[in-house]
Amino acid sequence: MTTEMTAPTTTEPAELTTTEQAPPLAAEPAPPVCPAAPPVRDWPAYDLEGTEFDPILAALMREAPVTRIRLPFGEGWAWLATRYEDVRTVTNDPRFSRTEVTRRQVTRLAPHFAPRPGSLAWADQPDHNRLRKPVAGAFTVGAMRRLRPRAQAILDELVDAVVREGPPADLIERVLEPFPITVVSEVMGVPEADRERVHAWTRQIISTSGGAEAADRAKQGLYGWITETVRARADGPGDDVYSLLGGAVARGEIGEEEAVGLAGPLQIGGEAVTHNCGQMLYLMLTRPELLAHLRERPGQRGPVLDELLRWIPHRSTVGLARIALEDVELGDGTLIAAGDPVYVSYLAANRDPAVFPDPDGIVPDREPNPHLAFGNGPHYCTGAVLARLQTELLVDTLLDRLPGLRLAVPAEDVEWRRRTMIRGPRTLPVAW
Repeated sequence: MTTEMTAPTTTEPAELTTTEQAPPLAAEPAPPVCPAAPPVRDWPAYDLEGTEFDPILAALMREAPVTRIRLPFGEGWAWLATRYEDVRTVTNDPRFSRTEVTRRQVTRLAPHFAPRPGSLAWADQPDHNRLRKPVAGAFTVGAMRRLRPRAQAILDELVDAVVREGPPADLIERVLEPFPITVVSEVMGVPEADRERVHAWTRQIISTSGGAEAADRAKQGLYGWITETVRARADGPGDDVYSLLGGAVARGEIGEEEAVGLAGPLQIGGEAVTHNCGQMLYLMLTRPELLAHLRERPGQRGPVLDELLRWIPHRSTVGLARIALEDVELGDGTLIAAGDPVYVSYLAANRDPAVFPDPDGIVPDREPNPHLAFGNGPHYCTGAVLARLQTELLVDTLLDRLPGLRLAVPAEDVEWRRRTMIRGPRTLPVAW
């Protein structure tokens, strides 16, 4: 590359004599000062006890609205947005892409990273709407209204057995695990004979134990089974999700790989209900005033459930990243450069004091409560209405059928899940 030189001009002033004073030079504007990038903070996934809020996330929130983090796996660092408005911006702005993440090894919590084509989790618009359309009908409010009696019957059968056999009982093993698995399996169309092995795969996929090999084996098993099931339902008349996907593939609306990528996260979604509800019930059973509020006002439980959804620390660290497609400035002035990976924390956004007064307290009648527990923007949880239905049924049924419900062990003896991406109690021994 050549360097251009400026030739002297004949208008250049002559050298000044000692008696002459040079005219003052106009001051040049100072170049803009770019703030130094924040330091990169390592964020290991601690096995936290109970419903403790992650101390690293709390420290990051205090440090700045936008910081930089490095997670246990993947490469490099990523931005982390924790302020409510920044989280909404990143999750609803097409300049931040999920699809771009599939081409990189972004720093992450999961030991194994092999995104599947067609997964809604990694789709940008307009593909996202195209992929979501074949299964949208299975998760509407109307579909959930039709599902409710069947879901209640499934739950009643489980609780009947608990009542019949008497206390003590482990609510996770007896109710909170089998109920969402059975309901999700019916919505998806999983035959009863296959449900246990499908559950074993989904449980391993959300775990960080066993490393990449165990996660890979579980994904191979689950997605292989889904592929066979979608093919077998190509001409099926059913309204379960696998039949809807099989029909969409047969009509050429989506590809087979896309159908398989769509189904996987939906199948795994039942795990979140188990552990979210486990946290909620633990809170109810360790906070007498909260339990009394729910019992005394059964018709007003909805707002309390929303508050618990806002409050519970339902996951370890963060979820899925996005890549900035161009330079974007967030509300606090932080410049996210094109190509930079960005995470958001819904847990942090749900504790933003600018939106939620007394953010660390559980306020049963909080109004308004625009929590982001189910996400935001195009990637708002597909199964949110189903998750909410199951949560309502679980809380109502357990509190109404077991009026003396209480922990059967001291609160500090409740066992919590270890090395997992979704937090919750591993056991919840109760009496009544």
